[in-house]
Amino acid sequence: MVQPDGVSFPVGGDGQRRSTGTGRAIVADAARVVDLPLAGQIEATSDWRKGYLRPLRSLVMDAAVDPAAAYSIAEAGLASAHRRLRFVRHTQETSIAEAMASPRESHIGTITIRGTGPREPELLVQHAGRGLVGSDLRRQLAHWVEAGITEPGVAEAINLVVDNPDWLDLRDLHFAVLGAGAELAPTRSLLRWGANVHAVDLPGSSTWSRLIEMTRTTAGSLHVPVRHDRDGRPPFMLGSNVHPDEDDIVAGGAGVDLLSDAPEIAHWLSDASGPLIVGCYAYADGGLHTRLSVAADAIVERLMASRSDVTFAALATPTDAFLVPMQAVEASQRRWESRGLGHVLQSPLRLAGQFEPNYSETFHDIHGREFGINDSIVQQQGPNYALAKRLQHWRAFQCLRDGRPVSLNIAPATRTQSVLRNRLLAAAYAGAGRFGVEVFEPATTTTVMAALLVHDLRNPAALGQPGIAPVQPLDLLTTKAAHGGLWRAAYSPRSVLGVAALLGVFDLRS
Repeated sequence: MVQPDGVSFPVGGDGQRRSTGTGRAIVADAARVVDLPLAGQIEATSDWRKGYLRPLRSLVMDAAVDPAAAYSIAEAGLASAHRRLRFVRHTQETSIAEAMASPRESHIGTITIRGTGPREPELLVQHAGRGLVGSDLRRQLAHWVEAGITEPGVAEAINLVVDNPDWLDLRDLHFAVLGAGAELAPTRSLLRWGANVHAVDLPGSSTWSRLIEMTRTTAGSLHVPVRHDRDGRPPFMLGSNVHPDEDDIVAGGAGVDLLSDAPEIAHWLSDASGPLIVGCYAYADGGLHTRLSVAADAIVERLMASRSDVTFAALATPTDAFLVPMQAVEASQRRWESRGLGHVLQSPLRLAGQFEPNYSETFHDIHGREFGINDSIVQQQGPNYALAKRLQHWRAFQCLRDGRPVSLNIAPATRTQSVLRNRLLAAAYAGAGRFGVEVFEPATTTTVMAALLVHDLRNPAALGQPGIAPVQPLDLLTTKAAHGGLWRAAYSPRSVLGVAALLGVFDLRS
């Protein structure tokens, strides 16, 4: 059996490193501290790839009913992930904690690329072929709220950024962007606003050429990691001011592996200037995504143990389960009740689980607050994707508990290349508009989400700032949710996924 390098799943009874059993065990461990029957049900689920939907929703329900449970679940889930996954290097296997405590020193050096462009003085969002600023941007934000595409907090936060253009001057901040070349990473926006970006991505000249070329046209600085050889020698010798003619040399030797170099990346970032915002944006298919999320979380944990100026940042997927405020629930119910004659045609299909209402019931927490649960988990994305994103929720809740600043916002469904490779999701996205859901283009999503990140960093009253922790941790995800319409649509997203895909096929062909 070929040993994987870096953060890996443990070897199972069959001698293979499989993601399914480990993922199920992590979720069971998270549930066990608050809901023993649920933990038992999870462990008894033989087909986790089909059976993970209800347990992940139930975990949100447990946390929604009792806010203290959110912290307990987060702590147990993260501890389980760090304990169960392993770290492999040169066929030697250790715990992740042991590996993170023993990085190879002088393994990563830095080449800095400095942009020469002007800093963008105001927030500009590309949408539908137009660059929106000022009043045009405010009107678009208001439209999204009115149409139920985002929660009102999105418009409120971004309008504050528009009102305070000096917040966009990021020259005083350093960002460690894990997955800097990812399609939804905020790298371009941060550089446009003058930030210092410590970029982490795999070796590959095409990715790094793009990042370096991007930097040259902005006011920002890109701190590029280059791996040294075993003797601590860099792959090339360049001065502190890299000339554009040398950019190809840098791109050819740049990059680190988040999985195998996690201890060294944490060591490299420990010396970065601050304040340091560590953003996790790496993505991959299947179990690799879970491994990347655990590796990124190990880096965050290590940095937080050694520095007091670290902020955790990530994007939450809209295809998860969430506590939803009653304003959104009631908006969805009004749409359900105003279907007209459509409900007559849909009734037979409801027997097959289609065209179900988004919220068939509501609930109350231990303080008497009423809420709904939106379940937008898409089974086709799989349990590894769901766990990888849920790990980021758990880290954010840990930050809230510990008084650490955090920025975690739901990003809308977006036409990324990874989504479009999945035929079902690509077709469903094409037909989503028929059900009140707007799918965003990457350029729009990245800037909107980067603006929300700026708000969270600059506004001292932002939820997630030290001292501004919510009574209900799940509100961190609720207040500024850019869910694309999933929360306020009439129908449960899974119940119309197939119909949306069918309609989308015709839209794609037309």
